[in-house]
Amino acid sequence: MKIKSATFAVSAPDFASCPRSVLPEFAFIGRSNVGKSSLINLLTEKKDLAKVSDLPGKTKLINFFTINGNWSLVDLPGYGYAKVGREDRQEFNTAVRDYLGQRSNLRRVFVLIDSRLPPQELDLKFVHWLGQRNLPFALVFTKVDKQSVQHSRNTMERFRAAMTPSADAEPRLFASSITTKTGRSEILGFIEQSLVAAKKDFVLAPMMNGPVRAIDKPDDDLETMDE
Repeated sequence: MKIKSATFAVSAPDFASCPRSVLPEFAFIGRSNVGKSSLINLLTEKKDLAKVSDLPGKTKLINFFTINGNWSLVDLPGYGYAKVGREDRQEFNTAVRDYLGQRSNLRRVFVLIDSRLPPQELDLKFVHWLGQRNLPFALVFTKVDKQSVQHSRNTMERFRAAMTPSADAEPRLFASSITTKTGRSEILGFIEQSLVAAKKDFVLAPMMNGPVRAIDKPDDDLETMDE
């Protein structure tokens, strides 16, 4: 896929403020400091599209970017903030939970994982949460240039093995590096394939008429993941 245009559309503090749109959406999320903003800039080839910060948890809003005029890249607040209070963490996670649970034109969630680390409980909990709700997701292992290829492969396999069974039991795995641009063409190619499928779905039934995914009771939501 060639990126011809990538523009910021709007920021939303909560689901109610999200824009009405029928464009297919692909959301990106991960723990603090996993390299999400840098990956978004790499994919779009715009170094300042998503703001990169040394302060973990900088993304506090749901940010929408329109790509090529026919799909949206959604930058979601991460999970596991170290620099904000519990009340703020709950607000961020409520917005993410509502967006993921109710956005009918969401096509895929890309979960970013730090390839340098062994499987982290917080990442595994989030992936399990997605699987329980039948939300399609893919895993992007970032910073693979920071260690050997074999180390990155081992990390990816260990994470796959540690995942609890879910509706998306075999999610697509990507290795990525901002420095070497590894994974860019593969991720964009995957999105392009999804767009073709989304176009067929639109012909059969308008996307905005899609089913609303159920949100479970509060004691089983994303807010518990910060503890």
